[in-house]
Amino acid sequence: MRQLLLILSLAALGACSSPLPNVDPQQAWIDLATPTPGGKLIMAERLDNQRLKDGRYFQVSPGSHELMVRFDFEVFSGGMGMNNDPQERLCYLSLRYDHFQAGQRYRLEARNLAFTPSARLYDAKGKIVAEERTFNCVP
Repeated sequence: MRQLLLILSLAALGACSSPLPNVDPQQAWIDLATPTPGGKLIMAERLDNQRLKDGRYFQVSPGSHELMVRFDFEVFSGGMGMNNDPQERLCYLSLRYDHFQAGQRYRLEARNLAFTPSARLYDAKGKIVAEERTFNCVP
């Protein structure tokens, strides 16, 4: 049993450290980032309502797509004493962009203002081209 757990653990670690695939010039590439200090994790979750196998990026065909990301962040209460531990939030944010272009690179940033998450999609020039449509958080 221990050997099986060890093998599964090593396989999971190997998947996390595998290199990103080559960028396909016929598709658009979307990098993920969280510039917020409380932002812990942003991962690609779904593309056009289909679950993804690799959550480190999106690579999409030209045209219209709906992207869903998982965003984990901490909210600091600012309290004194024993109740000043940060609260963790897990949210799913969706956004749609209708004009993805082949060979272009985009950046999807997730951030939070206290308990409220948001996401923005930037083009290669740093212009905001889309913002989240909906979000759903798990307490």
